Amino acid sequence: MKTFQFQKLVTFVGIILFIIKLIAWHITNSNAIFSDTMESIVNIIAAFMGLYSIHLCNKPRDTDHPYGHGKVEFVTSGIEGMLIAMAGILILIEAISSLINGIQLEKLDWGIALFGSTAVVNYAMGYLSCQKGKKENSLVLMSAGKHLQSDTFATSAIVLSLVLVHLTGWQWLDPLIALGFGSYIIVIGGKIVRKALSGIMDERDEALFAELVTILQANRKTEWIDIHNMRIQQFGAHLHIDAHLTLPYYYSLKEAHQEMEKVIRLLAEKIERTIEFNFHLDYCKPFSCEICTIDCKFRQKPFVQIVQWEVKNLAGVAKHRKE
Repeated sequence: MKTFQFQKLVTFVGIILFIIKLIAWHITNSNAIFSDTMESIVNIIAAFMGLYSIHLCNKPRDTDHPYGHGKVEFVTSGIEGMLIAMAGILILIEAISSLINGIQLEKLDWGIALFGSTAVVNYAMGYLSCQKGKKENSLVLMSAGKHLQSDTFATSAIVLSLVLVHLTGWQWLDPLIALGFGSYIIVIGGKIVRKALSGIMDERDEALFAELVTILQANRKTEWIDIHNMRIQQFGAHLHIDAHLTLPYYYSLKEAHQEMEKVIRLLAEKIERTIEFNFHLDYCKPFSCEICTIDCKFRQKPFVQIVQWEVKNLAGVAKHRKE
């Protein structure tokens, strides 16, 4: 199933689950169920935004968007996080009001049965969404999947708490449960916003960057004197990698280009993402002789040591020197 079609399924299921939760809240008057129902509204809005963002991401790049439209995923994900946090605030307000004014719960047995059934479906959809998102490198599906799975654990906790209320008759527990849940989803919303902002601002993905460095170090060639000023940008499922590659100064343009192509092919084969490369070629300087093992007639300084490629020196702007 294509990403867009899967997101349509997530949206449809979200609407059905919202209706079930709405019925459960209506027959029980439970603040705890109300809190989860409020969050389901956010899920539906987020699902529609996800559909729109996936539609945009699939559009080819144009003159106005030379890097494509993938950044929209971070925008919609950030809006989703803010809506989740706002829903949490509304839940806190309603729960505090109920604690002050009191609440009368009804038909908890039916409400618990209806409400509990949504947890099973939510988890299944969340798991499938995460798996699909990882396969397609879609932030929208991965965010939605994690969100749905976190909903499941929260819903399960609410179900258990409502069972306790039903057995004990302690109705004051219901708004307390809602207070806890509201606080929890405010934290979740904040984390989603943080993740989205990091993507919009091109914050470095440490795990991905470290993976690239490991690949280059394990497969480095003698001719690749150093790689530095490496940067990564993410656009939906696509990556854009910039880097400076230092090669022997006496290489012809054709030879230098061939070495650059070797680096590009290496990364393209090892990383299961669509990657666009922009490599800048540098020629070696006299100080490069001290870290270069090439036996050439143009050597001006004796070899001293190999510089191991690590995150710090590949991310650095300067050409590599002996330590």
